[in-house]
Amino acid sequence: TSPEGKYICTCTIITTGANELIEPIHNRMPVIIPRDKQELWLDPETGDKTELLSLLKPYPPEELELYNVSTKVNSPKYNLPDCIRPQ
Repeated sequence: TSPEGKYICTCTIITTGANELIEPIHNRMPVIIPRDKQELWLDPETGDKTELLSLLKPYPPEELELYNVSTKVNSPKYNLPDCIRPQ
């Protein structure tokens, strides 16, 4: 809620250092919460900050797939599925 009392719909992308797969492209990557930890992450009653902070790490590279996509992905005006198809 804004200081004026208006509802604000927003999100944040949390980043961490890049894993070995992403590092040649960029020094950071989005944090990916493993499926078995998603309920923990989203539970507003979770009080163990140490456990939550332990999730903010690079995702295992062996569980990711890397492939080239169209440069159209860089344009917010181009929002079609072929934007992310392998090239």
